[in-house]
Amino acid sequence: MNEQAIPAQGHPLLEARGVHKAYRRGAHRVEVLRGVDLAVVPGEFVAVVGQSGSGKSTLLHLLGTLDVPDQGQILFRGRRVDNVSARTRDRLRNASIGMVFQFYHLLPELTLLENVLCPWMIRYGPWAYWRRRRELESHARELLARLGLGHRLYHRPKELSGGEMQRGAIARALITQPELLLADEPTGNLDSRTGGEILRLLASLHREQGLTIVMVTHDPQVAAAADRVVQLQDGRVLAADQPAAMRAAG
Repeated sequence: MNEQAIPAQGHPLLEARGVHKAYRRGAHRVEVLRGVDLAVVPGEFVAVVGQSGSGKSTLLHLLGTLDVPDQGQILFRGRRVDNVSARTRDRLRNASIGMVFQFYHLLPELTLLENVLCPWMIRYGPWAYWRRRRELESHARELLARLGLGHRLYHRPKELSGGEMQRGAIARALITQPELLLADEPTGNLDSRTGGEILRLLASLHREQGLTIVMVTHDPQVAAAADRVVQLQDGRVLAADQPAAMRAAG
């Protein structure tokens, strides 16, 4: 295992062990990941950087169990999760892993409040959700208010700015209080000022709540917000930085 991609201390919350992934493009087989090892301990903020085509988003999708590797293993809290059923992976994501994407993926026909409540609706089903709706809606309102969206509850995505949509997507990812947040180019579709606001929000969630974050970005300035930087090149871990505290001490 590549020791550069492993933090110096602590038991991993999330691991990739010897992960390979390839896709078909017509008659050609394209190797995207070529034996990636990565471990993330609870409370870390890790940035995965690399050029387009380096395998960053593919790795994040595997870490989030949206896809499965061709070879290797994905583990969450020491338990292998890439070889379980799709339903079990869905339940793991709903309970423990929040995901944020570059293009928000808010449902256009729903209000912002309804979008944020979707993970609860999926978890409980219509009847159980209906019985708990007041409690769950109150929690969603409080979360949106903390993210500066208390005045946008009943707006649909087309009525929101890019920064508001991304904060709404972060609220949806956090509504079930996950242990891990995975963010795929969360500032990539935003201007520099709004992107900075989103980065500061992620940094405050990490600092104040101890949220574990793995963020994919192509931008070194965005990656600088993280504790540790892992660089991918041609589907392999090229280098990994030390945690920020260790860099400062050195």
